[in-house]
Amino acid sequence: MKIEKLFGDVKDNLWGGDRLIKFYNKAANGEICAESWELSFHSDGPTKLSDGKTLMESASDKDLGKNTLEFADFPMMIKLIDAKENLSVQVHPDDTYAKANENSYGKTEMWYIVDADEGAGIYLGFKRELEKEEVISAIKSNTLTEIMNFFPVSKGDCYFIPSGTIHAIGAGCLIYEIQQSSNITYRVYDYDRRDKYGNTRELHIDKAMDVLKFERYERRVMPSNLLGISKYFTAHKMELNGESESIKTDGKSFMCVTVCSGNGTLNAEPVSAGDSYFIPATENEITLGGNMTLIIASLRKYGVGYEECGGRIYAYIYNDLGERVLKAEGADKDEALKNVMVAANITENDITI
Repeated sequence: MKIEKLFGDVKDNLWGGDRLIKFYNKAANGEICAESWELSFHSDGPTKLSDGKTLMESASDKDLGKNTLEFADFPMMIKLIDAKENLSVQVHPDDTYAKANENSYGKTEMWYIVDADEGAGIYLGFKRELEKEEVISAIKSNTLTEIMNFFPVSKGDCYFIPSGTIHAIGAGCLIYEIQQSSNITYRVYDYDRRDKYGNTRELHIDKAMDVLKFERYERRVMPSNLLGISKYFTAHKMELNGESESIKTDGKSFMCVTVCSGNGTLNAEPVSAGDSYFIPATENEITLGGNMTLIIASLRKYGVGYEECGGRIYAYIYNDLGERVLKAEGADKDEALKNVMVAANITENDITI
């Protein structure tokens, strides 16, 4: 399989805007394009190629890479999201709950802010540890957002959202989202909005309470251009300012390259903001050039190692390429491991080496 431009399945949710149409060349049927599912094997919106076939039916096992084949189903999804209005406050289950109750993967996700209107922001996690009854009371009194964190956002910000974390995208945000391949959402609160018939949208309070994390949320930012890691996805940012850079594949993972802003070239072919490309694991090397910000997604495996220095124990996370991606210290191995896992926003489930 050669390098393929991806054509995302577009969604016209009523909260969506028109930026993905005007500035990112997404082919929508009307004036609204809320989402473009740039990389998706999900039945609710599979990505297509230039010949009209889906990526799912066109990519071979070798194209996807060895790491992908360890999953029963393709584990990753990438979206571009344009929120003209606030999205509902929601939460997603983890794999254990989703498989038992929905026959689906759970959903951990990451948001990269591609662009944002002045004053735009997101709701993410609780300001303090809460009891279940307090959350239910806030839902009933339409005050749920008052006990949630509101983060004003700017272009280039990144937020990692583990399953079980309450969240909502605010109006004015244009977001690159990378997530597990799941379309399971438990809607907790919808601002008491009503349609033209006076009806409110369905809420999923009981299931949400089953999976919700009630502790205080603390944002943690990954170092350098490594945006997020998990068992299900890895995302790096690349910024080019007139130069070119080459990237190698290794047979273990495909790559999905998304141009978030600017324009340039991929192997001397022109690319521009909103374009996404599938790079097969068999391609070996690609060259990117121009003035643009890119996010490169892949599927890596992670392990933990230890080293001692000056009487302190350090735990580090490394990937299946042998690269150390993060390090933290502790008084002993257990403390060092805990600290590095917290810093990386991962759990033992993400350690597969």
